[in-house]
Amino acid sequence: MIFNLQRLTLVVGLFFVSGLLGCATYQSKVETARTAIETGNPDKAVKELKPLAEKEDGDQLVYLLDYATALQIAGDIKESNKAFLKADRLADQVDYQSISRIAGSLALNEEMVQYKGDTFEKIFINAYLAMNFLEIGQLDDALVEARRINEKYLKYRADEKQNFELNSFSKYLSAMIWEANRSYDDAYIAYAETYKIDPSISTLGEDLIRSAKLARRMDTYKDWKKKFPEVQEEDSWYDRRKGELVILFQQGWGPRKQASNNEYRFPVLRPVFSETQKARLVISDSNKVLVSQKVYDVQEAAIATLRDDQGILLAKRVAGLATKAVLSDQVRQKNEALGALAWVAMNIADRADVRQWSFLPQTIQTIRIQLPPGKYKFRLEGLTHGLSATGENLADREIEIKAGQKKFAVWRSVK
Repeated sequence: MIFNLQRLTLVVGLFFVSGLLGCATYQSKVETARTAIETGNPDKAVKELKPLAEKEDGDQLVYLLDYATALQIAGDIKESNKAFLKADRLADQVDYQSISRIAGSLALNEEMVQYKGDTFEKIFINAYLAMNFLEIGQLDDALVEARRINEKYLKYRADEKQNFELNSFSKYLSAMIWEANRSYDDAYIAYAETYKIDPSISTLGEDLIRSAKLARRMDTYKDWKKKFPEVQEEDSWYDRRKGELVILFQQGWGPRKQASNNEYRFPVLRPVFSETQKARLVISDSNKVLVSQKVYDVQEAAIATLRDDQGILLAKRVAGLATKAVLSDQVRQKNEALGALAWVAMNIADRADVRQWSFLPQTIQTIRIQLPPGKYKFRLEGLTHGLSATGENLADREIEIKAGQKKFAVWRSVK
C-alpha cells in the first residue's frame, strides 16, 4: 500500500491537530438536541438535527433516524414520515464504499465507513412509520408498513440473523395492525412469529388464544389453551360491538454508545437512567386504570447486537493497526521524525465508532383495553418502578371508539 508522501504529510498534520483539539463525534453533535427533548423543547431538537439529516454523506442515515424520531416527539407526523421514508430508502441501498474510504477507515477510524444501521434498527424504521400512520388514523398506510416489516423479517431470517436482531416489537405491532384490519389469519401468523422470536412477552398467551380463535384455527386454539392454562379467556375478546384503545408507550432512552475506558478504539453501550419506567392509563368518568406491559427491550437488543459484533470489530482494528504500521514505516524510510509523527497521529485519530440511532427508547410497552362505542377522555401518567407518579404525563386527550375498531395512541417519555 503506497501513499503519496506529500499528501500523507498533509493528512497526518490535519489529523494530528484535530486529534489534539478533539474532533466532534456523532454523540457530541446530537447531545444538544437530546437535551432539548429532555427539557420539553422538541422543536429546538428538530432545528438542531435538520441540517445534519439533510447533508448527503456517510452519516446521513443515522442523523435521519434521530431527526425523524424528534419530529415524531414534536408532533409533526407528516414530516416525520418523510424523514423515515427517506431513511428506509437509504438503508436499503446497496453498500458502496470507495477504496479511499475503506483505506481511510483502516488508517484512521471506523467512522469513515458509511453508516448502514443494525438489523433491529432497519426493521424499526417501518415500525415507526406504522406508529405514525396509526396515530393519525391511516390504517391502510400502516398495513403497507406491516407488509414491509414482514418482507424484512423474511430476508433477515434467510440471512440467519439472531433472534435479538429481528425486533419482536415490529412483528408484534404488525400483528395488531392485521387484527385492526380484521385480517385475523395474518394477525395470528404474526403473533405466532413474535412468540418464536421472544416468548417472554407477557401478553402473548391471550393474543395467541384470541387470534387463533378469530382466525378459526380451532385445533391451534386448543393447543394454545393447553400451553397457557393461566390465561382467562374473556367473551369480550370476540364481541364485535366493542372497540379497543391501544396505547403504544415508548419509555425512556436507549443506551448510549461511548468509547470503552479500557480500549478507546472500541465502543460500549452504557444505560441511561430513566425515572419514568411505566405508564398508567386513566380514563375519565370511569374506574378503569391500567398499567403498561413491556413488549420489547431496546436496550437488551442493542447490547446483544454490539456484543455479537465484537469479533468483527476486533478483526478490523487489528487490520487497522497493521495498516498504520505499514504507512508510518513508508514515511519513516524518507523522514524518521515524520514517520514517528505519522504513527502517533494516526493512532490519535483512531477512535471508537459511536454512531447509533440514539433517540430510540429504552423499552416499548403497550396498554390495551376494550371499550363500548362512545367518546372518552383519557390521560397517561408516568410511573417509577414502584408505581409512584413521576410528574411526566400525556394530558387529557379525547377519542371516539367505534364498534369493532381499534384506536391507537402513541406516547414517549423522556425523563
